[in-house]
Amino acid sequence: MKPSSIPLTHAALGAGVTALGLALAWGALSIPGEAGYGGAGPNFLPWVVATVLTLCGLLIVREALTGGLRDLQAPTGAERAWWVGGVWVSAGLLANAALIERAGFILSCALCYLLAVQGMRRAQGQAASRPAVLAADLFTGLAIAAPVYWAFTQFLAINLPGLTSTGWL
Repeated sequence: MKPSSIPLTHAALGAGVTALGLALAWGALSIPGEAGYGGAGPNFLPWVVATVLTLCGLLIVREALTGGLRDLQAPTGAERAWWVGGVWVSAGLLANAALIERAGFILSCALCYLLAVQGMRRAQGQAASRPAVLAADLFTGLAIAAPVYWAFTQFLAINLPGLTSTGWL
C-alpha cells in the first residue's frame, strides 16, 4: 500500500465503523425502551454500543483526514492475511450459533473460543493440535463462559440457553 493511500484507507475504515454504529442505532429504535431491572431497559446496551461505535468511527475519520495517523508504524508480519485462520474463527461463531440451543451457552461458547484460538494459534505457526494445547484452550473457554453465564442467569435474571433447568449449567 502506498503511503499516500493510507489516509484515505483509514478514512474509509472510519466511515465503515460509523455506518455500522448508525445501523446499530437504527436497529435499536425497534427495541422497546421500558425501564427494567435497575432502571435500564432492553434497549440500553444496544444504544451504548451504537453510540460508542459511531463516536469511534468519527474519530478514526478525523484522525485520518487531519494526519493524526502519520506516526503509524509500518506493519509487521506476513504480507497477506492467512485466510484459513479466519475460517477457524468463522467456524467457531457458526458452531456457537448452531449449538447454543442444544448444548447450552457454556459449552457452545467454550467451543467457539476453542475454534477461534485454534485459528489464531495456527496463523502464528504454533503447535495447536497437541492434546495439551487443546485441553488448555477448552478449559480456558469454559472458565470464561461459565462465569458469564452465571452472571447473566443468576445475578441479572436473563435467560440464556442451558443444559438443565436449574440455571447453573
